[in-house]
Amino acid sequence: MRKFKSILQIAPAIIVVAALFSCGGSSSKKTGDSTANTGTDTSKKAANPAAMAAPFDVVDVIHPVKDYDKWRPVFDADSTNRKACGGQDLAVGRNVDDTNSILVVVKFSDVAKAKAMMADPKLKEAMDKGGVIGKPDINFYHIIRFGGNPAAKQFMVINHKVKDFNAWLKVFDAEGPAKRASEGYADIALSRGIDDTTMVHLAFEVTDMAKAKAAITSADKKKLMESAGVIGKPDIRFYNNTAK
Repeated sequence: MRKFKSILQIAPAIIVVAALFSCGGSSSKKTGDSTANTGTDTSKKAANPAAMAAPFDVVDVIHPVKDYDKWRPVFDADSTNRKACGGQDLAVGRNVDDTNSILVVVKFSDVAKAKAMMADPKLKEAMDKGGVIGKPDINFYHIIRFGGNPAAKQFMVINHKVKDFNAWLKVFDAEGPAKRASEGYADIALSRGIDDTTMVHLAFEVTDMAKAKAAITSADKKKLMESAGVIGKPDIRFYNNTAK
């Protein structure tokens, strides 16, 4: 990842296609209590306090575009609208296996405003202008652990549901960051879904793409996830950082 205000950098925020339009008349009242998604104190004890940012909320958008080089200038030019809605750009990634599939992440201090922005009728118009194809996959996450290398050039994102978050977290922490680092990827962010707290969202810096892909898709990793209570097949994606 290029040095980017990233989910791989620090608590700045998630870029959303929605950032291409104004937030409209949204309420400043926050929806729900994001602190309710943190789980137990285990999430804090397992991490290095010096490397952690305070918990924060993000909106995560994945969508394909007709032409990245045409989409990007439109997206960058509209950063003022994201800021006006209380958003702060965090990460932009291009899928390693499909370079016209884009991930944008934006941090928000007010989830209600973020949701209002994403629901604004001007969104489709902005997407059309940028050449977005189809319906974007939009999710809101509460990040409870955040650290890592802000200069990472590549990253991996994993989304999966779990039967019990605290039970899953114990297995994840027992595996440990050193083990994951030996497999070609390092911890950056751990978060839970805001609308669905059984959804776990993870971001890792990829230090060795071949090793990371082999490890995360191995039979041993599958067994580990099953033992932790992961439901169904996890969504695993690799990105090149293109944040500026």
